[in-house]
Formats: sequence, structure tokens, C-alpha cells
Amino acid sequence: MTISGAGLRRMRLLRSMNQEHLAELVGVNQATVSRWERDQLALSGEQAIKLERIFASPQYAAVDAALKRLVEDSVRPMHLICDRTHRLLSASRPRQAEWRAPLGAFLGRSLFSYASAEIAATEQSLEERGWHEGRLSSLTLDTGANGNALLPIAAGRVTWERIMLSDGSTGRLVTTIG
Repeated sequence: MTISGAGLRRMRLLRSMNQEHLAELVGVNQATVSRWERDQLALSGEQAIKLERIFASPQYAAVDAALKRLVEDSVRPMHLICDRTHRLLSASRPRQAEWRAPLGAFLGRSLFSYASAEIAATEQSLEERGWHEGRLSSLTLDTGANGNALLPIAAGRVTWERIMLSDGSTGRLVTTIG
């Protein structure tokens, strides 16, 4: 795959991806992506293949669009985040109704700073549970309130489910169940 820095930047922006997220998917740091986009650093063959997989999968992008629609149209309070970065990808109307700011204020941004103590503790335990290696694909936990006025989390029970996305990353569907 031969691609110019400007072409790489255009493909990244068309997918609403920041340099840090693309770097994570390819296994490099953000500065490397920046140098690629300025044509200051050439891609290795392996990196080019990874980028091709990320950007050249239109049939799977339709699956992501369908998933986004299902989340947005759900009658249950749920949202979809990037499993590693906690960036908000989509949210149902009942979930959005809980928040004190419009969806646009959170979309594409990490929600981890709003986590309750129980959510943060569970997040810290995911590595030992084998979550990121795929040994665990679903987890139900009880959470307390987070005390945040902008993005409140009420005490209750939530389920986390791992979902593969078309760009090779993993999403996490967060659903309130009680």
C-alpha cells in the first residue's frame, strides 16, 4: 500500500479518528502517526498492512453503522465506548436523557473521568480477569453513584459486553440492567 501523508490524514479524519487512536490500533505512538502524515517517516510493510486493514474494510463499516443504529434506537439506557480509550462512540436516547449535556459534548471523548469508584476498580481488575485477551466477553457489576452533575451515574447494575469493531479495535457496550 502506497499512501501519502495527506492521504493517510484524510482517511483518518473521514473515520473521525484522532492520531492517538490510530497509533494505538497500529501499535505505534502518536508522534509516529504525525510524522507519517507530514511525510517525514515511511511506513514499514507491516504498518502499511495494518493501515490497509483499518481503512479498507467498507463491508465491515456497514456493520458498525448498524451497531450504532441499534444502540441509538435502544429503549434501554446503554452506550458504546472504545474498550481501551473509553471514547464514547454512541448512546441510546434513554442514556442521553440521564446526562446534563448534549451527546455532542461527550461523543469522541473519554468517559473514564466520570467513572464511579466501583467502575474504576472493576476497570483496574480487567487485565487479571483476561478481559483484553478475550477470555471474558461479558461482565455484570454493581456500581454506586458518581456524584457528577454533568454526567451522573446512578447506583445500580450494569453489564459490559466486548464487541469487535471494523477498524480492528474492541468496543464495550455498557447497559444499565437495574
